[in-house]
Amino acid sequence: MSPGALLLVEAAAAVAILILLIVRVRLSPFIALILVSLGLALATGIPAGTIVKGFEAGVGGALGHIALVVGLGTILGKMMIESGGAGRIADTVIRTFGQRRADWAAMTIALIVGLPVFFEVGFVLLVPIILVVAQRLGQHPLRLGLPMAAGLSVVHAMVPPHPAAMLATQAYHADIGLTVLLAAVIGIPTAAIAGPLYARLIVPQLGPTTRPAPARDGEPAASLPPFGITVATLLLPVLLMLIGSLGTSGPIATSAIAPILQFIGSPVVALLAAVLVSYWTLGLARGLSLDTIQHFTNECLGPTAMITLVVGVGAGFGRVLTDSGASAAIVAFAGQWHVPVLVLAWLIAAVIRIATGSATVAMATAAGIVAPIAVTSTVRPELLVIATGAGSVVFSHVNDGGFWLVKEYFGMSVLDTVRTWTVCETLISLTALAMVLALSLVL
Repeated sequence: MSPGALLLVEAAAAVAILILLIVRVRLSPFIALILVSLGLALATGIPAGTIVKGFEAGVGGALGHIALVVGLGTILGKMMIESGGAGRIADTVIRTFGQRRADWAAMTIALIVGLPVFFEVGFVLLVPIILVVAQRLGQHPLRLGLPMAAGLSVVHAMVPPHPAAMLATQAYHADIGLTVLLAAVIGIPTAAIAGPLYARLIVPQLGPTTRPAPARDGEPAASLPPFGITVATLLLPVLLMLIGSLGTSGPIATSAIAPILQFIGSPVVALLAAVLVSYWTLGLARGLSLDTIQHFTNECLGPTAMITLVVGVGAGFGRVLTDSGASAAIVAFAGQWHVPVLVLAWLIAAVIRIATGSATVAMATAAGIVAPIAVTSTVRPELLVIATGAGSVVFSHVNDGGFWLVKEYFGMSVLDTVRTWTVCETLISLTALAMVLALSLVL
């Protein structure tokens, strides 16, 4: 067996062992990734004295950026939740769309609310609103719930500054502002197909839900933040990142203000600005004290520790693949078999997603494997980010926490959850991949 083929076998075995440890042994992805990374390094002959330093460099390179993004994004989401701004957005958008288009309103709410929060946080935040509205309209909860979940999933997988998408953007050296723009172009119609349109097809075939609608709690509408201010606060980091992209392309890139635009548009600065603005618009202006805001800030950071570490060690695994030569062997394999790099990124992420159930692990690991190929490819790296994200959400099933969230909150059987949520996620994945491939022909 040639050295390149042996490296491919060892890399494939490492991924298989990683999957086994997470799925069968039920080991934490954080621990499993460390073990597999170190084991692969030893098996491929990396000098023992340099293994840990190389792995730490990979982890540190990702965490130095991702940890800040995760922390700031979580704080912004917390301010939105505690201020009641999310409820204001939901009520306003549903009233604007009207009762007949409430499913489109649910998708729109999720696309907005999902920008600064993780899928699970956004889901738990929005599902009580969805259940109440569905009961008021006399509709099956999944008629609104599936579009809501589809919107959250699309934003989580494809749009920076979500951690895995941000890591892929960094790994592929993609322009952040352009990635956000293309993710919106692809993500909105993708969410529409997998959400409102599919829900209208599948929901009439479902039995009644066993989950009763909760009573509507919360502050009276007069005390909630105004809709415009809430939306402006949430979209501020996206706007700043889009402005920052002007400093890296076009005639402005060579002007004196280009460095200033790049600074303002960096994810850390953009999110920091939004957090500070939210302290006033969603906090102090609504009567919250500085002590309360500080408590919210400290309270929300703890739960982000594990996902941040998983993203970091996923990058460390990618560093081992690079140092061992396995990534170069994959590059050679892809060139020999003419596997399109966009399809390769989607496929690797999809395999890891199906096996481990984690979109974050799938996207972080796939980005580490495919990143060396991106350097030699003519494909736009922004499309590569979206293709990797699309693969990371395919075929959610019983090893995915999101599967059980949807099942339990909407009171469905496992079979009905597969028919709704699993198919919805797969539609997101395949639709986004098809649109990425189409755009790659013209970009």
